[in-house]
Amino acid sequence: MNYHGRRFRTVSNTNNGEVNEETVFLYFQKEDRVWAEYEGGGIVKGHLIAIVNQAGELDMRYHHLNEQGERMTGICKSTPEWMDNGKLRLHEQWEWTCKDRSSGRSIIEEL
Repeated sequence: MNYHGRRFRTVSNTNNGEVNEETVFLYFQKEDRVWAEYEGGGIVKGHLIAIVNQAGELDMRYHHLNEQGERMTGICKSTPEWMDNGKLRLHEQWEWTCKDRSSGRSIIEEL
């Protein structure tokens, strides 16, 4: 699995999440290290860093600055799925490590 250069957009998220369909992620990879930048849809600037395993699953930590000026942090496990069009869909289970420490689920798809 290689995430380098792939762009993703959020297609669904639980109500306590902050990313939405206007949020775009740009992924990079070197060996088993993956990182990304994201912004849009209420996110001023965000970053994530992850380790990818042999199955392509990501174990990540993320942080971003939202339009309200809040610094938000969390952890996420992403599981890849190949779609019929040959692009990736990531099923994400995440948890805030700030504020209320709630958790949720989201899906992002490759553009």
